[in-house]
Amino acid sequence: MESRYKSYHSIEKLPELVGETVTINGWVHNITGKGKLQFIQMRDGSGFVQCVVFKGNVSEEVFEQCKQLAQEASVSITGTVRAEERSATGVEVDVQSVRIWQIPTEQYPITPKEHGIEFLMEHRHLWLRSTRQHAIMRIRAAVAKAIRDFFDGNGFKLQDSPILTPNACEGTSTLFETKYFDLGNAYLSQSGQLYAEATAMALGKVYTFGPTFRAEKSKTKRHLTEFWMVEPEMAYFDLNDDMDLAEDLVEYIVQYCLQTCQRELAVMGRDISKLEKVRRPFHRMSYTEAVEWLNANNVKLNKKNEDGTETQYDFPWGEDFGAPQEEAIMSQFEKPCIIHRYPTEVKAFYMKRDPENEKVVMAMDMLAPEGAGEIIGGSQREDNHDLLLERILHEQLPQEAFQWYLDLRKYGSVPHSGFGLGLERTVKWISGAEHIREVIPFPRMIYRIVP
Repeated sequence: MESRYKSYHSIEKLPELVGETVTINGWVHNITGKGKLQFIQMRDGSGFVQCVVFKGNVSEEVFEQCKQLAQEASVSITGTVRAEERSATGVEVDVQSVRIWQIPTEQYPITPKEHGIEFLMEHRHLWLRSTRQHAIMRIRAAVAKAIRDFFDGNGFKLQDSPILTPNACEGTSTLFETKYFDLGNAYLSQSGQLYAEATAMALGKVYTFGPTFRAEKSKTKRHLTEFWMVEPEMAYFDLNDDMDLAEDLVEYIVQYCLQTCQRELAVMGRDISKLEKVRRPFHRMSYTEAVEWLNANNVKLNKKNEDGTETQYDFPWGEDFGAPQEEAIMSQFEKPCIIHRYPTEVKAFYMKRDPENEKVVMAMDMLAPEGAGEIIGGSQREDNHDLLLERILHEQLPQEAFQWYLDLRKYGSVPHSGFGLGLERTVKWISGAEHIREVIPFPRMIYRIVP
């Protein structure tokens, strides 16, 4: 769609405007000068471009003003777009006039020198302006758009689940609790899934996309206490349908980013040849097959003893996988792998038990390559009222709080499935970012809530 805002242009559109006079609004990323020339590296959120100020093309006043510019000064520049092969964007702007909105009164805190991560996190509100962080945020936006386009284009309806909930979804040990007027305690949502199941019974295929919260005391490169998750839920889908949809979604996201984020991936130094291999079909193996593979390849489980020493064991059937096991499994693959049919006791109460083997549930996790770990977790849901109630009581969950959820199994219950894809983990994998704190604008972690 052509923009109706004709007073200025975005930097990313300049290659289409060679020979035209344009106005761009933005901030000074860097400035250098030599004799009768000033070079202003400018950014506007859509990209970066070099603006060349030649003394003969502007008034004396404008040339002197440009000498006073500093990093992060806000300016509007009018000039002619000129093709320039040496430029990363393929163009430069020959400046005719400059309007200065504000020049920082202090030196910008983030300089080209090395800064420690604590300093950068304390200045996250400014760090976002750096070239690398700018690229990551644009990749994040592309991933989010791809997700919405995929579901909107495949007959899904977006339905918003509440953030304040009366009950747990993924276990009571990782809940953020708050007082809710005179009604007792409420909790920040761990997942929109339970409510998505209700809307799926009304609309067939739905997805919820929003923030979720886990009070999990983890300090890994993959954990946040507040993160975004997209959760589709589909009536009449079994586990195989669920896995097929997950593969389709991830393939679409990756290929969309390859098409639209080449510049950003280059900034990140990303090896896109690895992403180009992310095409269906993905790999699949059952949990039992994965355990057999771990033990056949001598991947041990380390457990700490009371005296602080560690003992190595063969990986036992029934234990949930941790990062070491996931990374070992994925060392053999160049594209994602789905592990399915996990032990009942390590998975959530709402997952349907396999009618052919009640020791496992019809669950699946998608692991991404290159050390990215789990990016999707999902399952076929238990659609039998009595069996679901049995699981709720077994987990010692309050039946009253889940009565509305049980009602879904009393009135027109059908087989149904869904999954959750973690936005930040997916962005971290696709972008090649080193830590998950880089892929959300303002990360919330167990040791950080500011800024």
